[in-house]
Amino acid sequence: MDLSLLVEDSLNIQGYDFIKTVDSAVSLLRKEKGRLGNFSVTNRLVELQPTGEALVVGDLHGDLTSLTTILQKSAFIEKMEKTKETTLIFLGDYGDRGERSAEVYYVILRLKLAFPLQVVLLRGNHEGTRDLMAYPHDLPIQFQRRFGEGGRMAYERMHLLFACLYNALYVKERYLMVHGGISPQISSLQDIAQAQENQNEALLEDLLWSDPDESEWGMSSSPRGAGKLFGRRVTEDVLRELNAKILIRGHESASDGFRINHEGKVLTLFSRKGSPYFNRFGAYLQLPLSEEIDDATRLMSWIHKF
Repeated sequence: MDLSLLVEDSLNIQGYDFIKTVDSAVSLLRKEKGRLGNFSVTNRLVELQPTGEALVVGDLHGDLTSLTTILQKSAFIEKMEKTKETTLIFLGDYGDRGERSAEVYYVILRLKLAFPLQVVLLRGNHEGTRDLMAYPHDLPIQFQRRFGEGGRMAYERMHLLFACLYNALYVKERYLMVHGGISPQISSLQDIAQAQENQNEALLEDLLWSDPDESEWGMSSSPRGAGKLFGRRVTEDVLRELNAKILIRGHESASDGFRINHEGKVLTLFSRKGSPYFNRFGAYLQLPLSEEIDDATRLMSWIHKF
């Protein structure tokens, strides 16, 4: 796959072809269940084998330049073509806030369709349910400007896609990856996998919206108006219950593109730069999954800033 041609396609895509791409991705995601290559799917949870290499990408928010930079610098498309022992993981928040939302969605969906057993798409709060949608939510306006009369249909199709995205990815004895945060409600992987199906809106809200807080041991209200702030005790308890060492998440901008919280138990990645955010760098994680790491500070040699 030629990245430059893929980006060019994204800039020229018309509404009908964009909708066809979304529909193809929805059809593929709906069929994902059981063991698939290096990962397995149970409800809305992906469990990944601790082998090979992973590229983990945080929030993009319609920034096609950051996405292109990450794929170029990591050379990960070429790696996926050469070996199946490679997994590209997106932590959600692909659109909104940035002017190239449609293009970013198109690129990641084309990657998923080209490498179905090597690309994992998590759900962000900007891909939430209709009653948990981020505000301001400018995606429908962007689609109307981008696709004209087809914008409304394209946007409605996106909600079908959002419902197919995953709540979390788990690497046994190593990592739990979500978009936002965790909750004391989590006592097993099944709790995460079934949050959507069981209509557990409070847990789904925490997975998409919550943030770590250094001053809190437990849970407290969030200034976002959705989700909560969770303290170190919550992080330690949930990771222990799930037999994981580190929580990897997105959702919050960080000046250096990443931040470590809770004494090395939480790593935040933010993978875009520029207004309306004020981070100096974006960052991504290129990670050998077989390495047993128990402190996020030990991941710093695999975090790449740009």
